[in-house]
Amino acid sequence: MAKSPKAKTGGAKLNRTETVTVRLDPKLNYLCELASRAQRRTKSSFIEWAVADALKRVELPEVCEYDAENDNLRAPTISEKSADLWHVDEPDRLVALAINAPALLTHGEQIIWKLIQENGHFWKGKFNSFGEWAWEPRAQGIVRDRLREHWETLKSVASEEMPISSLPSWRKTNPTDDLDDDIPF
Repeated sequence: MAKSPKAKTGGAKLNRTETVTVRLDPKLNYLCELASRAQRRTKSSFIEWAVADALKRVELPEVCEYDAENDNLRAPTISEKSADLWHVDEPDRLVALAINAPALLTHGEQIIWKLIQENGHFWKGKFNSFGEWAWEPRAQGIVRDRLREHWETLKSVASEEMPISSLPSWRKTNPTDDLDDDIPF
């Protein structure tokens, strides 16, 4: 007798969509139902469409971009920046949010971002004129593989479940500066 496949339990969230509960007052609920009928959609499909449509109007706070067409600065919408903000991996999403819309970081995300910014292990850089490892916290400078490798540790340190000493260390001074210049030949 063949074994039946084991039912999946727990594990990572790999669902394409997420179910959310929304409370609507009776009038809005009825009008939503009518709008979904008008578009020949289910109510949930209509709500998903309405949210996607609203993202075209919600501007990112404290973010300005030059609009060449109108020759002025303007705030981009979440929809316009969606490609910059969305990443499959959670660590990449946090970096994208921190770099593109830092005003939207939660307090917990701000703590994680601070830990990342202050840790040279996660950044491309170079030894400066003082012989110290220096980096700039920007999207092109992050070493994403290292960030993903230490993501759970970062979250645990941020939530104070682990000490900061659990984070990876990095060489802070140039090893060539340790050599004595007066080496006789």
